[in-house]
Amino acid sequence: MIPDWDVLVLLLAAAGVAGWIDAVIGGGGLVLIPALLIAFPGAPPASALGTNKLAAIWGTGAAAIAYSRVTAIPRRLALISVPIAFVCSAAGALSAKAVSTEIIRPVVIVLMLAVGIFVAVRPSFGSNTGESPPLTVKQTVAGCIAFAVIGYYDGIFGPGTGMFLIIALTALLSRNFIESAALAKIANTATNLGALVVFSIGGNVWWALGFMLAVANTGGSLLGSRTVLNRGTGVIRIALLVVVVVMSAKLAWDQWG
Repeated sequence: MIPDWDVLVLLLAAAGVAGWIDAVIGGGGLVLIPALLIAFPGAPPASALGTNKLAAIWGTGAAAIAYSRVTAIPRRLALISVPIAFVCSAAGALSAKAVSTEIIRPVVIVLMLAVGIFVAVRPSFGSNTGESPPLTVKQTVAGCIAFAVIGYYDGIFGPGTGMFLIIALTALLSRNFIESAALAKIANTATNLGALVVFSIGGNVWWALGFMLAVANTGGSLLGSRTVLNRGTGVIRIALLVVVVVMSAKLAWDQWG
């Protein structure tokens, strides 16, 4: 499904902005999914979600490569994260119809606000420098649990997945924001792929449009990665607080507006 050129240009711009946001902290779906729904008002929402996953998987993958090249990551945990995140995200997508978003949305709002308050009152959180110590067994297990839970959440609902991954990994693994972002983008690529497989089986992906949007999303993602690497953890902290406010307001409007 390819729209007229004027609409396509706007969608490409939205995909680029979404890629930048996803690379910095996560939450690009808040830009691209509404843009797709506005462009195709009569289309099923699942098609917008599936097409967004097709575009996003390229952007998060590009960000994962960019971060991994310049910061140390626990490679064993990174490899483990891929199958866990993939399977749990696919499971979440399969069970999405059985869980009401009216129940999930208030819980996510509370979690996001809690994350925002926690980061706001702890300015040093995620800003540690120096070489990170090797992971303990307990940290590795905790990381795997985080990938499973957040991966399932991404499949069943989705908003804020990247942000939740970065915060969880920073807290559980005692890494800085950039190291956590690198690991989060690897896992987020796998969650996007898991959900994409389910959406594609259901025929809910506009492939031609999705690949066009993927190019713009990747470009925005590479720019966002460069922004983070040039400006350090401070830009992630600011972006996180902005995304918490915007995303909480959006979800609250969807719930009670």
